Amino acid sequence: QLQLVESGGALVQAGGSLRLSCVASGFTFHYYGIGWFRQAPGKEREGVSCISRSGGSTNYADSVKGRFIISRDNAKKTVYLQMNSLKPEDTGDYFCAACVVDTMYAYDYWGQGTQVTVSS
Repeated sequence: QLQLVESGGALVQAGGSLRLSCVASGFTFHYYGIGWFRQAPGKEREGVSCISRSGGSTNYADSVKGRFIISRDNAKKTVYLQMNSLKPEDTGDYFCAACVVDTMYAYDYWGQGTQVTVSS
């Protein structure tokens, strides 16, 4: 059974850092790019970052470039999102999904998400 489990969300002050984790199971993890997506209250879900199967290629939304770092550990079937210099506009529910790096297109299977709240 395909499963994606996100964790690491929290309430943090602006300027702070968080690291999100996405643990996958039920599919051949290293065959897929995996990415992070977020949905702010009242807004559509948007792509944040995507990493290729090997980890050699990454893509970031302009709004997070230079602040967020995506990485993966294929042995642990886990993708991480290190979020630094957080801003209130980073607030939202964060989800991981299989994705295409170049376009950050997300395959339509989602975990339950993890909530990030950045206070000003």
